[in-house]
Order: sequence, then structure tokens, then C-alpha cells
Amino acid sequence: MNSDSPQTNSNGDVNEQITVEANVADSATANTEDGKSTTPVDTASSSPEIESLKAQIDERSSQYMRIAADFENYRKRTLKEKDDLELQVKRNTITELLPIIDNFERARAQIKPQNDGEMAIHKSYQGVYKQLVDCLKRLGVSPMRPEGQEFDPNEHEAVMREPTDEYPEGTVLEELVRGYFLGERVLRHAMVKVAAQKEDASSVENSEAGEASTQSQ
Repeated sequence: MNSDSPQTNSNGDVNEQITVEANVADSATANTEDGKSTTPVDTASSSPEIESLKAQIDERSSQYMRIAADFENYRKRTLKEKDDLELQVKRNTITELLPIIDNFERARAQIKPQNDGEMAIHKSYQGVYKQLVDCLKRLGVSPMRPEGQEFDPNEHEAVMREPTDEYPEGTVLEELVRGYFLGERVLRHAMVKVAAQKEDASSVENSEAGEASTQSQ
């Protein structure tokens, strides 16, 4: 009986060792399943790498924002240059047509039809004039109406001055050559006659007397 006990204990130790080794193997297999590593992450050594990546991301974001802002400014500048060029071409083209309008208006003011034939011709070219004016109106051209207004050097060009006491000095008395707007901008300045201060008779006499005295000396 005593001789069997040591053998039983030996077999039990062997079975226990086999069980422990099997558990360790199962644990290792479970941890490495699907290629997952059981190696612990060294957070201390990876922290500088994360900070470096963050810095690179911030730098790339800043570069992107600067490029986007530069592109937006370029787009706006290009659109403005395009609009300015189109406006300049339109101004130049319309300016070339204004003398034709002037001639139509002079003809309408000077020609007085005397018979039915002349009236028919008059109506014919006036119809062409109206078509031209309507076309310019659709393009944004509008005539100035400066009579009775105060002289404005931004819109008017004074070519004559007329002494008068009926209107305040600087009032536009007559538009000699019509001015035009293109939108809100001046397309062509109006040539006008402006009221000047009328001298008193006594002032004129004193001036003439002074001139006569100077000549006698």
C-alpha cells in the first residue's frame, strides 16, 4: 500500500503541470488571434511622435488656409479686372456713337419740313434716331438735364458765361452739348452756359472812367 502512494502523487504532479502548460498555451493563442500583438504600447516613447504629427497637421492646415485665401483674392481680382475691361470697352463704343446722336438732334432742331415729302423724310430719320436712343437706354445710358441746376464741375464743363440777375451766379442756363451718364458714372460731360454776376451800371461807369483816365495820362 505504501509503495503505491508515491506513484500516485507523481502522476498527480505530472497532470497538474500538463494542465498549467495547456492553459498558458491557450492564453498565448487567444492573445495572438487575428494577428493582434500582445506587446504593450510604450506611451512615453510615442508621445513625441504624436506631437510631431500634430504639428505637421497644423502646418498643413495653415498652408491650406493661406492658399485658399490667396485663390479667393485672385478670383475676386480677376472678376473685377474683367468687369472693368468690359465697362471700358462699353464706354469706348458708346462714346464713338454719341456724335451721331448729336447730329440727329441738331437736324431735328434746324430742319423744318415744308411739305408732306419732307415730313416723311423727317419722320424716317427720326425713327432711326429713336431706335438708337432706345438701344443706348437699354445699355444703361441716360442723358443729363442740367438746366436750372447749380454748376457741378464733376458733370459739367462751362464753355460760356452770361451775366444775369435773373438766376444766382453759377446756375446752368443752357446745355450746349448734351452730357450723358453710363449707369451712375459720367460718360460725357455736358458743355453748358453758366450764369455770371451782372455788374451794376455805376460799376461799369466807374470802370470806363478809370480806363479813360489812364489813357489820357
